[in-house]
Amino acid sequence: VTGVQTCALPICEAAHRGSFCHLAETAAGPGPGLIQGEKQDMKVKIISDSTCDLSPELIERYDIAITPLSVHCGDQVGHDGVEITPETIYDYVDASGQLPRTSAVNVFDYVREFRSWHQQGYSVVHFCISSDFSSSYQNACMAAADVGDVYVVDSRNLSTGQGLLVLHGAELAAAGHTAEEIQRACTDLAPWVEASFVIDRLDYLYKGGRCSALSAFGGNLLKLKPCIEVKDGKMTPGKKYRGPIDKVMLQYTQDRLQGRDDINRHRVFITHTRCAPEAVEAVRQKLLELCPDFEEIIETTAGSTVTSHCGPGTLGVLFIRSK
Repeated sequence: VTGVQTCALPICEAAHRGSFCHLAETAAGPGPGLIQGEKQDMKVKIISDSTCDLSPELIERYDIAITPLSVHCGDQVGHDGVEITPETIYDYVDASGQLPRTSAVNVFDYVREFRSWHQQGYSVVHFCISSDFSSSYQNACMAAADVGDVYVVDSRNLSTGQGLLVLHGAELAAAGHTAEEIQRACTDLAPWVEASFVIDRLDYLYKGGRCSALSAFGGNLLKLKPCIEVKDGKMTPGKKYRGPIDKVMLQYTQDRLQGRDDINRHRVFITHTRCAPEAVEAVRQKLLELCPDFEEIIETTAGSTVTSHCGPGTLGVLFIRSK
């Protein structure tokens, strides 16, 4: 189900209204979406849909709460990252020839989650997958209006493109900013996130209706490896590569990073689905060669959303632009 891009509910409008504060440096370094103001001693809880693809270690380190989407693998229904893992999806597709489907967190579950933190004295900032991919944002806004003191961010992205905003929000919370300030800053930062993936297999794209049978057959025959980019909250086709996926990954990484002076060097993600460890390490080394001054390079495994759309052997390099 596709959600709306702009929520008309007062609790969401309030966080967008008015001019934005002056920009300043925080833990994420110089760039858009960074706010200046007096720090306040407040309790702010950062929550995200499971589509952010952050590792358990990152979730624990930044004290992030996760609201899981539901995944339907035929008659089996479970929560993303809990009962249903990427391996569950691979097994289901291999056995059935069908793709699973995901469903948004419903309003009732959001209300329960938000109210739980609210009763503990927290203001809440919640991050959703792009409203063009799911109705999660719409549902979260409805729940926020019911609970109050909840600020919802439409990440306009997925996977660790969303995760980059979640971590930035957590860093702002740790620095003492209010929930409303964090919502505004992360909404402003969302267009500056650059997310893309290169895909090894075309059968998942074909099963999902993203390419024709002829294109899938021809692409496999020619060993084409398409790049998928997230632009304005939507998945769009990018450059098509040709050759073995391990070599394509290196070329893709070079294309994304070489000669760039507009990349925020605070953090970059390498996010993948069942890629060989040696291939991921080669991408890491290429990344270090091209941008040796990244403060943090984080490898994560993609969850159900990217796995369902792209299949195994998919890899992305995701970061924030600085201007």
